[in-house]
Parts: sequence; structure tokens; C-alpha cells
Amino acid sequence: MTLDATAPARTGGTVRVVGTGLLGASAGLALSLRGVDVVLSDVSPTAVALARDLGAGRLPAEGDDPRLVLVAAPPDVVADVVAAELAAHPGAVVTDVASVKGGPLAALRAAGADLSRYVGGHPMAGRERGGAVSARADLFAGRPWVIAATGAVDRRAVALVHDLALDCGGVPVTMPAAEHDEAVALVSHAPQVAASLVAARLREAPEPAVALAGQGLRDVTRIAGSDPALWAQILAANAGPVADVLEALAQDLGDVVGALRALQRDPGAPGARGTLAALIAAGGAGRDRIPGKHGGAPALYATVVVVVPDRPGELARLLADVGAAGVNLEDLRLEHSPGQAVALASVDVLPAAARPLAEALRARGWTVPAS
Repeated sequence: MTLDATAPARTGGTVRVVGTGLLGASAGLALSLRGVDVVLSDVSPTAVALARDLGAGRLPAEGDDPRLVLVAAPPDVVADVVAAELAAHPGAVVTDVASVKGGPLAALRAAGADLSRYVGGHPMAGRERGGAVSARADLFAGRPWVIAATGAVDRRAVALVHDLALDCGGVPVTMPAAEHDEAVALVSHAPQVAASLVAARLREAPEPAVALAGQGLRDVTRIAGSDPALWAQILAANAGPVADVLEALAQDLGDVVGALRALQRDPGAPGARGTLAALIAAGGAGRDRIPGKHGGAPALYATVVVVVPDRPGELARLLADVGAAGVNLEDLRLEHSPGQAVALASVDVLPAAARPLAEALRARGWTVPAS
């Protein structure tokens, strides 16, 4: 999904973006594309200049009077920055994009901040690499944008943040701060820990073993390359909910280890295989609940596997041929074959389109193994 920059902006006036890393710069790019006046601010002159040069907004000028302030600061300082912006701009609504909402809200309440103008926010989007150089105007397109408003906030302030999320391409979702923190512990923070734990096992693994790695390992460890310092802050800020999820996961893992040890001692151990099968089945049932394309209902796609020569332009040719066949591509994954000059492209399409696509690609010279 791409951002429709032709639609008129809902956000009026000047938007001040504080923090020009990945999220702040991406929001600036999205808003600037719609013609919104975006003022950039960052403690790093180099970072703010880079974001400006990339088109995320302009530098501050005397007389700037923002209507809305978007704080994209690290979790451990976001409350302080929000409080400072509320004080510096008494006519502005202040929101943020921190991945934890309960802690900053409690800190602002304790500091006596004006909560009538603060609306907590969290777009469920990101990339493995941070910084303005990784920013994209469509980063938030189709992604949930949580709005965690308190009972003290003015409804007009909530409406401003709602419009901001829409202008960035996000899908606004209203959720209390505590419920949000529990939810992201389950769907974001614990998965980061799990991916990192699996990837950490590879550090001292024998080279021949690592050489056997396939797409499954790549999928599981994709987010393991995330910023350690940032994630240490996120996990510390949401320690309780994350610990709850990991404790439940540890109990399930203990059941699996127990079943495997039982089978190690006795290949016919009663109930052990049932425990393993139940785990895999439960995982499949849980995966089927993950929202489908654009955040809609879960969708089951058919996969057409295509052999792609490892030469420049071949993947582009495949995508062009899929389009020429009149088929909408839902997802694409590439798996390179060790020691071979080919890759396997898994093209996900709606089930009814799988056979026609396979036939069309074969007619255009592609090798499409029978499914």
C-alpha cells in the first residue's frame, strides 16, 4: 500500500516534529507530501539538517506557532520532551510516537503537565534500521496508529491526532494506555526478544550448520538486527507486560523440552508426540489470526513458486510478467539456494489466481514447479 499524496490534507496549520529519526522523519515526509507546513527539531544539528535535505520539512523560524507537536523521542526521555513542548507551546496539542504509553503518561501526570492537550500515540510501524536515511513517506501506510487518549484530554485534541494519523497513511485505533502496553508486549516486544534469542544461538554455531540456514530461519530472525540501545529502553519501559508474556512462553517451552527429553529417553513415551503436535497446531491457529493485507481480516493465499536466475533484472522481469498476467501480487519472498545461481521466489496470490498465474508464467519461459 502506498501513500496517496494527492488527497487534501486534514491537518491544518504548522506541525512541529521533535526528533528526526526514522519515525519523525517519515511523518515529516508524509505530511510534507500533502503540503503540510512541517517544522523539524532535533538535539542533533546534523540529524535535523539531513531530515530537511531529504524533504521531511524545514528548519525552525522566528514566529513559528505550531498547532500540533509530534514528539519522536526515545522512550526514556519522551515524557520530559512532551512536558517541555506542552510548556513551550501553550496553544498546541502534543502527541508522541513512543512504543510504550503507560510510563510516559504516569510521568506527565506526576509532573502536573496539561493533559488536556496531550494525546499519546503509537504507529505500529518501523524498520530494522533507524535514522532519517531510512525514513519513508509510506512507512505508516495501512498500519495501525494507536491513539491512547486520557479522560482529561479535549476531544478536539484527539481529532487533531486522528487526522494526523490519517494524513500519514495510518489507520487510527483508540486504546487505553494500559491495554496498549499489554498488547504490544504480546505482538511486538516479546517477538523481538524471541527473534534475538534464536539469532543469538548462531553466534558460535559451526560454520557448516549456519550454511544450511533457509528461509525459515531468515523469517524468524529478521528483526534480530534491531538497535540494541533502543530496544533496551523499550523493554525496560514495558518490563511488566513483557515479562508476563515471556513467563507464559517459558512455561510452554518447558512443556516442549519435557516432551523432547521424554522422547530422548523413550521414543515411545506416551503423550510426548501429542504435546509437540498440539504446540504446532496452536501456533498455526494463532498465526491465522494475524490481520491480512492492509490490516483487514486474515487472508489465506496460494503460493506460486518460481525459479529465478540470479542475474540482474530477472526479479523485475518476473514482477512485470505477474502484472502482465493481470494478477495482483499479495506478497513476495525470495530464498537463495546455497551454491546455485538461482533463487526461489514464492509469489502469494489469491487462490483463484494461482493456476492461471502458473500457466501464464510457464508460457513466458519461467520454471514453475508443480505444486
